[in-house]
Parts: sequence; structure tokens; C-alpha cells
Amino acid sequence: MNILQSIFDEQFILMSSRIVVALILSGLIGFEREMNNHSAGFRTHILVGVSSSLMMLLSLYGFQAYFEQYGDVVRFDPARIPSYVISGIGFLGAGTIIVNGMTIRGLTTAASIWAVAGLGLVVGAGMYKVAILTTIIILSSLIFLNKFEKRIPKTKNVATFQITIGPHMEIRQLLAKIESFQITIRKLKIERDDESDRTVLIEMKSESSLDKTELYHSLLALKQVKQVNELQ
Repeated sequence: MNILQSIFDEQFILMSSRIVVALILSGLIGFEREMNNHSAGFRTHILVGVSSSLMMLLSLYGFQAYFEQYGDVVRFDPARIPSYVISGIGFLGAGTIIVNGMTIRGLTTAASIWAVAGLGLVVGAGMYKVAILTTIIILSSLIFLNKFEKRIPKTKNVATFQITIGPHMEIRQLLAKIESFQITIRKLKIERDDESDRTVLIEMKSESSLDKTELYHSLLALKQVKQVNELQ
């Protein structure tokens, strides 16, 4: 009985409760990401949230014995470990960001991972009310603002094309054909697939209604144009 009491003491129960709260709050956010089939989902968010809470508990309680014994010579800074967690979690968020030409995906998931790390630290410090409020705000943003964003009318006259051209075609010839449709070229990027062909990524905007089908066939009519794809 004494052994159990020594293990399950007041401090252990306090730390365990904070880890469980971090698990629940980070799991809620991860569940929303999982339901929408994002790269970092339920397990990833739980691991980040619980681990961050653990790091905060380490920072708060892990060095008490040394501090009590060598308090005259040791200076205790509980914010040191959390600061490294916040800055170091960026590598995990960066792994969820996917860049495909001019299209970038995963920014929201990367931000949610960073937010969950902050939640874990806050819960580890015992700030339950703030953590719960923040979780509600984050979930509301991910669920309801996502639906709101889909209803916001996007600019219909903006399109991004991926065009594969042969080695003997001049870029200005391709641009001239595009500009003949009264189109403004916003971004241009040239990549090389192999020793012969090149891939041109062009983001374009038309002041009037853009007939993508006509543009598509006009580009394919050029001799050195081998493939035309529109990127979503």
C-alpha cells in the first residue's frame, strides 16, 4: 500500500491529469484533420500535444530536486524547454506542406500542428481554461471557416497551366500566343523534365471571361507544344 501511495502521489496525479487533458484536446483537433484526409491526422496531433505537455511538465517539475538542493548556485528557468519546443516543432509542420508547381497544400495542417504544440505546453503549465477555450476556437476555425471559405467567390478568370514544350521552341513564341487572348501573365516558371523537353508553369489572368478550351487547343496547335494541363 505504501509503495502504491509513493508511486501515485499528488504530483503524479497532477501531471497525469494534465497529460490526459492534452491528449483529449489535441485529439479533437487531430480528429478533424483526420476526417478531412490530411497528411497529419489523429495520431500525429496527439503525439505532438502529449509530448509538448510532457516537455512542459519536465520544465516545471523535472529539476525541482536539483533546485532545492543547489538553489544557491542553480538558476531555474521553466521557459527554456518550452521555447525550444515551439521553435523546433516547425520541422514537423514543414513536412506536411506540399508544393506542386504554383499550388501549395498543407499550410493549415502545419499551423494546426504548431497550435497543438502550444496547447500541450499550456496544459502542461496547468492553464486548463485557456487551453479549452483555444481548442474551441481552433476547431471552430477549422470546421466552420472552411465551409465559409468555400462559399467565397474566387476569381474565375485566373488559371494555372502546365505546358510541356520541345527543346527548339522559344518561350516568347509561347507567351505571344497566350497574350493574343488578352491574357496577363502573372507568374512564369520553367522546369526541365529531361535533356530535351521543358515544363513551363504559367499563372495567367484574363480581364474578361477566359475560354480555357479555346486556349487549350490553340496552345496544342503549336508545333513544339506536347502537352497542356490545367493545375487546380
